[in-house]
Amino acid sequence: MKNKKLAFIDIETTGFDVEKHEIIEIGGVIVEQKDGIPGNIIDEFEIKIRPERIENADPEALSINGYNEAEWMFALDKQQAMELFAEKTKDAMMLAHNVAFDYSFLAKAFSDTGVENKMFYAKLDTLSFAYAKLHKREDAPRMALGALCDYFGIENERAHTALADARATYGVYKKLIEL
Repeated sequence: MKNKKLAFIDIETTGFDVEKHEIIEIGGVIVEQKDGIPGNIIDEFEIKIRPERIENADPEALSINGYNEAEWMFALDKQQAMELFAEKTKDAMMLAHNVAFDYSFLAKAFSDTGVENKMFYAKLDTLSFAYAKLHKREDAPRMALGALCDYFGIENERAHTALADARATYGVYKKLIEL
């Protein structure tokens, strides 16, 4: 596990209900790892996914993540997107901020499409990691990704876009392992 590639993943969705809503964007930062220490970035990607049920979307979710038809005009369908995602993350260990949320949507998309999930089975959650490392500190921030970015001085100008949040998660992780 200490030498697996790390896949810092963030998704944007049309809402919070995995049965009703869907992924519209996946961002990833793939990082090499040696003896548990993250190294160089190997790859970055942003995959826009054409929604199949936009009528079910929560308007607030679409507003937060900046969905608009023009930017999604050339988006991949879910099948193509999951095939690309599976190849990009092959043999990598997934890390996300609130990994349970992101992985629940990804698992559903893998199931819906029949695409094989090729990631390593273990997953790490930077939200849990942050709580474990910071909860006793008097100056501890809220554990939201944005609050942790502020706390550690990590710039995230395009928050709530998948690639920007994946990059921010990587930055937070690096700061947390240095504590």
